[in-house]
Amino acid sequence: MDYFFQGFRLITTKGLKRFVFFPLAINLILFAAGFYYLLGEISSSIVWLTELIPDWKWLSWLKDGLSYIIWPIAVITILLVFALIFGTLANWIAAPFNGLLAEKVEQHLTGQRMDDTGLTDVFKDIPRTLGRELSKLTYYIPRAIGFLLLFFILPVFGQVLWFLFSAWMMAVQYCDYAFDNHKVSFREMKHVLQANRSQSFSFGITVSVFSLIPILNFLVMPVAVCGATALWVDELKEQV
Repeated sequence: MDYFFQGFRLITTKGLKRFVFFPLAINLILFAAGFYYLLGEISSSIVWLTELIPDWKWLSWLKDGLSYIIWPIAVITILLVFALIFGTLANWIAAPFNGLLAEKVEQHLTGQRMDDTGLTDVFKDIPRTLGRELSKLTYYIPRAIGFLLLFFILPVFGQVLWFLFSAWMMAVQYCDYAFDNHKVSFREMKHVLQANRSQSFSFGITVSVFSLIPILNFLVMPVAVCGATALWVDELKEQV
């Protein structure tokens, strides 16, 4: 868990801040756009719903009360649920920049220069990085469907399994950037994480919890990339 919190320190480190900007900006822009759109939809829906109530004087309190009740519930729902959806989209778009951030963090931690990578190289690597994201997606979807079925069939047991699976996928998502920078295959990366289950799950659980906290979830992506890279440098690199 300490590696995730180490990520908070790393994103404020001189020399790394500018590389944090791109994934952070992508996360903020996507979430703000989605939040703005959904707020407009909620406003229209509340107007439509209140218009269904007969325009009788003694029911005027119900129209006002309904609006006051639905608004906070809807906003909280957007923050907790849709933040995760836009976070997934942000990971796809920000993948090349996350890889660059992981490279610069590793260079900062080890003091060893890696191959210089500028924005031009980042854009050249987009097909490869999106291919890597596709590998994660094809790994995720069939397992997610299975765990989702258990979620409904065995609610309590299924919820625990779903949370653990989400934590595992968080570890896979963010640790993979450092592995990919060193051209380690997706299959080998999974084997290394499986051999370090306690570290992988504790890191993934921490990321999952912070992803559910409004406002802080804006920072989760760059913080998790930095923390996972520190984990790679200290613990995982020698196992490849």
